[in-house]
Amino acid sequence: MEPDDAINVLGGPLEGCSNEPLTGFFRDGHCNTCAADNGSHTVCAVMTAEFLAFSKYVGNDLSTPVPQFRFPGLKPGDHWCLCASRFLQAHDEGCAPKVNLAATHKRALDIVPMRVLEQHDIDTFET
Repeated sequence: MEPDDAINVLGGPLEGCSNEPLTGFFRDGHCNTCAADNGSHTVCAVMTAEFLAFSKYVGNDLSTPVPQFRFPGLKPGDHWCLCASRFLQAHDEGCAPKVNLAATHKRALDIVPMRVLEQHDIDTFET
């Protein structure tokens, strides 16, 4: 599997999303993607309690550890390469997490409009 070019939604080099917990389709800490990434794990999201509850409710429990897959379970504040469609679904339901645009892969734009990503840009929430 050859990863796509590591370019973020802003047109620059894709920054890291998280090494703890280790995230990404390739488990390389970046939201890199390729043709085999059917879920498009391209949105670098900052977990919130509200989003984690929503994700569990719709069938993807991200907060419970799964040791056999070396998955520690996520908690609020963790950064994670989220599936673009799940992010858009959470946005539509009013509970989308914040995103790091510099660490969000440009392929996310195949699913999520830039204006939607910008509404949740972590930099607009930091002061």
